Amino acid sequence: MTSATAVSGIRFDGAAVRLGDADVLAPISLDLDARTVAVVGDNGSGKSTVARLVAGLIRPTAGTVRVLGCDTVRDAAALRRRTAIVFSNPDAQIVMPTVAEDVAFSLRSDRSPRSERAARVERALQRFGLEGQRDHPAHELSGGQKQLLALCGAFVRDPELVVADEPTAFLDGRNAARVAEHLFDGTGHRLLLVTHDLDLARRCQVAVHIEAGRVVGTGPAAGVVADYESTWRR
Repeated sequence: MTSATAVSGIRFDGAAVRLGDADVLAPISLDLDARTVAVVGDNGSGKSTVARLVAGLIRPTAGTVRVLGCDTVRDAAALRRRTAIVFSNPDAQIVMPTVAEDVAFSLRSDRSPRSERAARVERALQRFGLEGQRDHPAHELSGGQKQLLALCGAFVRDPELVVADEPTAFLDGRNAARVAEHLFDGTGHRLLLVTHDLDLARRCQVAVHIEAGRVVGTGPAAGVVADYESTWRR
């Protein structure tokens, strides 16, 4: 599950985040080398801050974070090439006019031949069931299709790690299940999943419970989730 010497997973070494006079995240020292990791906790507990630290979207104000062996500050460019991020609101990630163009935009920094990039886009569209909408205006898709498009744009890059922050929050049951199956499809990528859906959290190998900016529990997901649920009855 964890290893003090692991460099292939996620390592926090005294990492903390302070915004103004507020300690958003207390110093964390934690090694996570499981393939799937859930982060659970109440609203405002610091879960999304953990996800943004791992993705390199924010810098720790103290300590360090290493992901896949990369320091998230010093090796930010390398980390971006190896990770992908999915948020709860797909509209924040859709940037191009049509579905196919938006997926292709994710490969803008890829130096492979244009024909190879085009083939990767087509394979990704088929994988996510969006081949019939390839020329459709991206922002006119349904909410579920938009989240699938966000996933498609993430996975077309073949990331080693996917950071997903509440990816099913605004979806109905059918589309939430479709998104979850892609996240847990076992094709080799690692997953850091921030979620209020405790059934999804239980599907992960390991879970981390954040409370008021502090890690209060970590270990096998079933046990951590059960302990978190028990706090509601105290």
